Amino acid sequence: MTSYRLTLEDRAESLRRLATEQVDVVVVGGGVVGAGAALDAASRGLTVALLERQDWAAGTSSRSSRLAHGGLRYLEQFEFGLVREALGERGLLLERLAPHLVHPVPFILPLTRGWERPYLGAGVALYDALSRISRSGAPLKGHRHLSRRGVQRLSPALATDQITGAIGFYDAQIDDARHTLAVVRTAASRGVLALSGIEVSGLLRDGDQVVGVRGTDRESGQPVAVRARVVVTAVGVWSDQVAGWLDRPAPVAVVPSIGVHLIVPRAALDLGTAVIARTPSSVLFMLPWGEHWLVGTTDTEWTGDRDDPRAQPQDVAYLLDQANRWLQRPLTTQDVVGVYAGLRPLVAAVAEDGQPDTAKMSREHLVTRPAPGLVTVTGGKYTTYRVMAADAVDAAVKELPMPVPPSRTQFVPLAGAGGFRELWAEREALAAKTGLDVETVSHLLRRHGSLTYEVLDLVEQDPELGERVHPEAPYLAAEVVHAVTHEDARHLDDVLVRRTRLALETRDGAQSVAARVAAGVSSVLGWDHDQEQAEVDAFVAAGHGRLPEGARP
Repeated sequence: MTSYRLTLEDRAESLRRLATEQVDVVVVGGGVVGAGAALDAASRGLTVALLERQDWAAGTSSRSSRLAHGGLRYLEQFEFGLVREALGERGLLLERLAPHLVHPVPFILPLTRGWERPYLGAGVALYDALSRISRSGAPLKGHRHLSRRGVQRLSPALATDQITGAIGFYDAQIDDARHTLAVVRTAASRGVLALSGIEVSGLLRDGDQVVGVRGTDRESGQPVAVRARVVVTAVGVWSDQVAGWLDRPAPVAVVPSIGVHLIVPRAALDLGTAVIARTPSSVLFMLPWGEHWLVGTTDTEWTGDRDDPRAQPQDVAYLLDQANRWLQRPLTTQDVVGVYAGLRPLVAAVAEDGQPDTAKMSREHLVTRPAPGLVTVTGGKYTTYRVMAADAVDAAVKELPMPVPPSRTQFVPLAGAGGFRELWAEREALAAKTGLDVETVSHLLRRHGSLTYEVLDLVEQDPELGERVHPEAPYLAAEVVHAVTHEDARHLDDVLVRRTRLALETRDGAQSVAARVAAGVSSVLGWDHDQEQAEVDAFVAAGHGRLPEGARP
């Protein structure tokens, strides 16, 4: 059986090898695009290193709307090619690549004026048609038209006094942080030397030729140099740093746009489907998410710290106001369990004055070769990560002296995908065998897929690990241990924000369990008492999921 395990020993071995070995490709950036590029290159038979400054998916790739979708709104902008491409990728994720992490979700699009039914109905019909012709997996159920009474039956929480009806359709939801981690683990299983906690600060050069990268291991403080035949950067909103490494202007600029999401309890909204509606400046989503709903999103330019995007009080007020336009019982800040914000890397042309032309921004991605031996990939959207990765590697192989086959990642199931459907069909039997309830087994399968046995093995060894970590969330203590023994989590943030979502899905932001969780993983990670306390203090100070000051009345 293929091992997808990522351990401290693996990290030490990768550092040792990179000190003396040259790789074909080094990828900088451990979000979904960088991880995808590393997997793509390795699946073509290349030797690859993947470097991430913080934790896997720590930036944009753990802070999305958690949708694998074509982007219905892009049809109004005549982005038919982008939508078709994204729908094709959605089909691949659902059918083959990650069926444990991606699943269909019914949506309704409320209608308020008579002309909207034919206009928006035609758009949704086109969305369905593009899905069918994408030829990537079975299409989802087709759309249907709903009357006002039908909306009332389906989603009683919606205020129907202004609604004339709705259009129902299907899209898909993805667990973004766990999906990115699955890509990393799959890449590592194919020989990629995957290292998080490596801060790249510059390029290695041989004349004008880029021959690798240099940086620092943030865990030890030691310098790191990785020699490679070609460097690929996939650093999202931090792409401007690459121009600094080259000491020359970038051909395009990345303009960060902030997307804020609120998390509210499932009981707060009596909705039978997800809801999508247009707002003055973005799109409103009300999305089911486990035991919660996600309410998002904003779409405004971000000029603050790119390492620490934060929701502002006006963002919270805006989202509540837009959601309450459609609800019988208004949501208030008292309903909000948590909040998170992420930055979208929008690509803009550079005007004659050297500034980004924000009137010409796009969700398309762009691959450039700014110097010999260097490839950059910027922009795009989460759903099309695999296409972006393949395009970046296509550009990279042009720098290599040997023939390289084309991308084949459309045929590579991710960690946990193989055998998932069989396990899902037998989840009741699995629950009976393990002594866990069916709801808990379903939770594990939706997060770990066929690798759920790794978690269940821990429970078998220590039954106390079968208990919930926090009474408000379904995560088991075994999942915490598994995060540090199998999934390369090395800090408390890694465990509580990305491997689990405890920091975002509990009213106290998981602060009541932080010390207990730190104590539970300290022996595996080699922490002494002082380091254990420092991890807890840093986690509490970060205030993950906390509403911004001034948001509550």
